[in-house]
Amino acid sequence: MKKESPSRTHCSRRTGSIRHTFLKAKDKSVVEMLKNRLAAMEVGRVDLRELAKVLLEFDTNALLHGVFLAKKDLAGGRLRLPRSLSAFIEAENARRAASGGVKNDSVNPSGDTAKGFGNVPFARDEWVAAKITACFNLDLRQIRAFGLGADVERLLVMLALFKIRKFLVEGLRLRTACDLDAESILVKRPDGFELPSLDSLEAELPGLIQDVASKGLFGENPVLTVTYRK
Repeated sequence: MKKESPSRTHCSRRTGSIRHTFLKAKDKSVVEMLKNRLAAMEVGRVDLRELAKVLLEFDTNALLHGVFLAKKDLAGGRLRLPRSLSAFIEAENARRAASGGVKNDSVNPSGDTAKGFGNVPFARDEWVAAKITACFNLDLRQIRAFGLGADVERLLVMLALFKIRKFLVEGLRLRTACDLDAESILVKRPDGFELPSLDSLEAELPGLIQDVASKGLFGENPVLTVTYRK
């Protein structure tokens, strides 16, 4: 039998993907760490500001995308925050568009199709719409209510805007044969606000991260090492 060696993965605490890894792992060290940090919430009301402070250190993206630590060991499974950043996409006058093609076999065009060979025509239904609108909502009041200070507030807002811009620039291949481009951006609130460019957001974020890190709000080390054992 081949012995499996452990692999080490360096995870930024701002990845947004560490929650399930930690909570479901056999290694309970992180769960115990969270349990100790949030021990005061085992009974009584959950201190959402303290929860936000801990999440900022362990998984900053949870402050934008929400979190539900559904584990009885952690305050009876009552630790949760709603989303600060939410989005949805609407299509107007959507209708079916019939299409199709041929699966070409350059090796054996006349082969047995039951065995995966041969040229095979196929039909397919696509969907088109007269207008497609993506809507984003960033709850500034909730971000301020975390009480984490102006530097963290600006970091969270800029990070959220970066996610929106990145999606609009590079993330609009939503389905097979569906490549979209954003034609225009309309900001409803606050009045007069313009969505910053992707270049400007990418240039500003490292400095904002450093400002928050310099205050120790990401903990002693902003990079967390996770060891996976099969």
